Amino acid sequence: MRALVVTTHAAVVGGVETYLRAVLPRLRDRGVTLGLMTANPEQGGASIRELVPEVPHWVAGDVGETVAAAEEFGPDVVYTNDLPDPAADDALARRFPTVRFAHNYAGGCVSGTKCHAAPGWQACSRRLGVGCLGLYLPRRCGGLNPLTAVKLYRQNRARQRTLVRLRAVLVASRHMADELIRNGAAAERVKVVPLYPSHAEPDTTPPEPRPRTDRVLFVGRLTPLKGWRELLSAMPAVSARLGRQLKLVVAGDGPDRTAFEVEVTRRGVPHEFLGWLGTDGVMSQMRNADVLAVPSVWPEPFGLVGIEAGCVGLPAVAFATGGIPDWLTPGVSGETAPGERPNADQLAEALVRALADDAHHQRLRVGAWETARRFTADAHVSGLLAAFEQVAGL
Repeated sequence: MRALVVTTHAAVVGGVETYLRAVLPRLRDRGVTLGLMTANPEQGGASIRELVPEVPHWVAGDVGETVAAAEEFGPDVVYTNDLPDPAADDALARRFPTVRFAHNYAGGCVSGTKCHAAPGWQACSRRLGVGCLGLYLPRRCGGLNPLTAVKLYRQNRARQRTLVRLRAVLVASRHMADELIRNGAAAERVKVVPLYPSHAEPDTTPPEPRPRTDRVLFVGRLTPLKGWRELLSAMPAVSARLGRQLKLVVAGDGPDRTAFEVEVTRRGVPHEFLGWLGTDGVMSQMRNADVLAVPSVWPEPFGLVGIEAGCVGLPAVAFATGGIPDWLTPGVSGETAPGERPNADQLAEALVRALADDAHHQRLRVGAWETARRFTADAHVSGLLAAFEQVAGL
């Protein structure tokens, strides 16, 4: 089988590229002849071709050039992870059997956040349509520039129209399957193919009981959507109810870091800001924490960080929104707070449930580890290959 993998960046700049860097050699090792097309050229640093340097690479041009380059390779299937130009993705889907992995809400939301920020955080379940433009500013779906809103709306409506042409749409969670079907993808063509931690594997044995550390770990980009304000608001109440002082450990950075540091100091919450850490540093922090806080107020398409934490027996506490319930089962692999309208009080209650009883916390640690073992690279690649073979008629 010949598969042309299509995406925006050739360099590893985020989660999609990290995923492709890990999955390309696995596809090759399963007998797939690969080609790669990206909108941007390789520019030094880590490349998604790093482990498969023999794979031919084309840089997409205009729509005609993109299709011509694909025809040069002659794929049985195009595996798109989205080009920045919706017209190019649409042209490929018209010409070749095309499978898309929907990493985000492109084609289903103007801003891509799939939530409202005003009058408070609330997940959105609307089908993308003209009514979304009327809600964009008053419900604070994104920024405050109406011209940007119109531009994004047009781009996402174009991607929405392409959904009906795709031979298969792959998603990481049941939530994302529902979203894509709501926005026009044929239900029989939508397949849930869960992601897996590309740089971590579950420990070989379940976690042994150990003394608690009273460390609550947050890993990620510091933006409002990641819920750091809700987490910070919850921390004093949790410490008070447990009768012991918890420390908030932050592994990440972002535009809200200064505001976060000011607010955590004002509230008197013990804290430690570590900035961005490499894989080894993150896993070390996960081994030394009692709970992973995933307080995202937007519906995360999946939330892979929770699986990574489970690899070392770290349970999570999160709002039950988006794809998170696919891996976070209350009382089994962690605890959840209601996700439709996230608030700090309910998050605090979930943290208390996770941490109040040592025996229960140990069961959550084992449950998180057992859950992580279900999300494997082999299962993911097998899901990809099944979709490729089906749409290619092989």
